[in-house]
Amino acid sequence: MGQDNFVAQKRASGGGGAGGLPTTTTANGRARTMLPRGRQINKTFNNIKITILCGFVTILVLRGTVGIGNLSSSDADAVNQNLIEETNRILKEIRSDSEPDDPAESEINPNVTYSLGPKISNWNQERQIVYNMAHLDKELAGYWAKLPMIRRLMLSHPEIEWIWWMDSDAMFTDMVFEIPLSKYDKHNLVIHGYPDLLFEQKSWIALNTGSFLFRNCQWSLDLLDAWAPMGPKGAIREEAGKILTANLKGRPAFEADDQSALIYLLLSQKDQWMDKVYIENQYYLHGYWAGLVDRYEEMMEKYHPGLGDERWPFVTHFVGCKPCGSYGDYPVEQCMRSMERAFNFADNQVLKLYGFGHRGLLSPKIKRIRNETVTPLEYVDQFDIRRPVHGNSGSRS
Repeated sequence: MGQDNFVAQKRASGGGGAGGLPTTTTANGRARTMLPRGRQINKTFNNIKITILCGFVTILVLRGTVGIGNLSSSDADAVNQNLIEETNRILKEIRSDSEPDDPAESEINPNVTYSLGPKISNWNQERQIVYNMAHLDKELAGYWAKLPMIRRLMLSHPEIEWIWWMDSDAMFTDMVFEIPLSKYDKHNLVIHGYPDLLFEQKSWIALNTGSFLFRNCQWSLDLLDAWAPMGPKGAIREEAGKILTANLKGRPAFEADDQSALIYLLLSQKDQWMDKVYIENQYYLHGYWAGLVDRYEEMMEKYHPGLGDERWPFVTHFVGCKPCGSYGDYPVEQCMRSMERAFNFADNQVLKLYGFGHRGLLSPKIKRIRNETVTPLEYVDQFDIRRPVHGNSGSRS
C-alpha cells in the first residue's frame, strides 16, 4: 500500500470510534482538533466574562478621569493603581475558572509522527560507565579499572564535589558514622593509611586504595594522569611491577597494581602531591577484616555505632578474599563465614529499629528482641540508632 492510502486511513480513524481525537479541516487543508462541546461552552462563557470586564473597566476609567480633575497627582495615581489592581484581580478569577491551554488546540499535521526529542541511537554505548569496564578502557583492566571509571564520573558529573571509591569486597559496618568532610577542606585525596609506614618504611601496604575519597577538581585529574602510566596490561604492567617490587618494602614480585603505583608516585614526587593528600587513620575508612570480624560481639556488648574506629569499624574490607576467583590468600570457607558475620552485624543495626535482630551473626534467621504490640513503626524514633546512646560506660570520646 502507498503513502496516500496510509494517510487516508489515519484521518478516517480520527473521527471514528477508534479512540482518536475528532478533527476538522481548515481552509488551507490542514487538520485542526475540535474541542469537546463542554469545553467550547466553557470557553465561550469565559470570553463573555472578559468582554463584560472590559466594559466595566472602561466605565471605571471614564469615571476616574472625570473625577480626578479636583485631585492631587498622588491621589490620581492612587486611583489608577486601584483600578489596575481591581482589573488584575477580576482577570485572575476568570482565568482560574478556565482550563489551561490544551496543546491539542494548536494546529497539528496528522502525517507527522510525534517525537519526544532528537533520536538517540547509541545510548547503550553512552551509558556503559559502571557495568562494563571492558568498554571503558581495555588497557586499564582489573584493579586498574577504577582510574578510567573515576575520571569518566568526574567529567560526566561536574556538579559533584566528592567521589567515593569503594571496592566490591568492602562493606559498611557502622550505619551511623558520618564522614567528617569539613576536616578535608584543604585536601583533594583522603585515603586510609599510616605516614610512618609510608615515609619511613616505604611499605607497599602503607595506604589502601580499596576505599578513598577523591575531590572533583583539576588536581585530581592531574593525579590520575600521573598515576595511570604503570597500568596498561602486558609488558608495561609487568616491567612496572619489577620497579615497584624493587622500591617498596615487602612487596611480592607481581605485575604493577594501582595501590603500589600510588604509593610509589607519592614517595617519588612527594613535593608535588602530598600537600593535598590526607592520610586518615582515626577511623576505619578501610578496616582490615581479619582483625575485626571475630570481635563484633565484643563491640556490640561494650560500645555503640557512630564511633567509626577500632571499637566500631566504619568499613570492613575483605582484602585477600577471592571466593569467586581462582586464587586467594585465605580459604573460601573462612572468607564466606566472615562476610556473613559482617553483613549480619550491619543488618542488626537496622533491624533493631523495628524490634528484631539475627539469632546470631552466622544465622540468617530473625528473632524478636522487643515486644511492642503489632505496630513497631510507632516506636522507631525511640530506638533510632542515629541518636547518641547514654549509659555505655565503655564509650570514650
